[in-house]
Amino acid sequence: MTLDWRSRRWLVLTGAGVSTDSGIPDYRGPDAPPRTPMTYQEFIGSAPARRRYWARAHVGWSHMRAAEPNAAHRDLARRQRDGQLLGLITQNVDGLHQRAGSTGTIDLHGRLDRVVCLDCGETSGRDQLHRRLRDLNPGWTERAVEMAPDGDVVIDDTASFVVAPCLRCDGRLKPDVVFFGETVPKARVQRCFDLIERASSEDAVLLVLGSSLQVMSGLRFVKRAAKDGVGVVIVNRGTTRGDDLADLKLDAGVAETLTALPI
Repeated sequence: MTLDWRSRRWLVLTGAGVSTDSGIPDYRGPDAPPRTPMTYQEFIGSAPARRRYWARAHVGWSHMRAAEPNAAHRDLARRQRDGQLLGLITQNVDGLHQRAGSTGTIDLHGRLDRVVCLDCGETSGRDQLHRRLRDLNPGWTERAVEMAPDGDVVIDDTASFVVAPCLRCDGRLKPDVVFFGETVPKARVQRCFDLIERASSEDAVLLVLGSSLQVMSGLRFVKRAAKDGVGVVIVNRGTTRGDDLADLKLDAGVAETLTALPI
């Protein structure tokens, strides 16, 4: 019997495939080149690694901040306003769901438009840091680069880049995102599990959009949903690690699938 997911409420989990139509590359799509992202341990343990990261991310932010929500982001925001969404969890760090009008979004991996000091905990806006880095490194953002996922770009020579310290304590600044090798805050994870419990009690479905579910931070919610009897629908180009748990898998683009459904 086919799962009647279109007429039920959705708990939505989104991944990078939702933002590719906004010009933001993903790590694991069918056409994505191999990438080796910087780990949390590298970032905190090495000043040259932090310089390399910020030199590339400074250029990448010029492109990321110009990205606009696409049809998938707008469709989900409309459906939320109409009451179809029970909740929205995103693995993306681009903030495009919020810019499209979605509210209450759980940013599982954080947000690139925020910066946190590793030493004093002060948080600040990315645009403020971007202006400081621009002043310290004139002309840096004008170079032609290849865009990579999560606001990164490909730049090999970063030795001359000047990193800006925290204005409060002169400490180490990091984007307020979860790096590879870093753990998602427990309270944030619990909020997601609470939504799955609610989906179970309200006979909603977990709708996974544009995620290969290669990392456990997202896959665990699919596993919990399947364990709790919540219907699982996956829309993604290519296989995912959750395909064997899904009640329905659609090998298709997210925007084209959502916009073809009635509202």
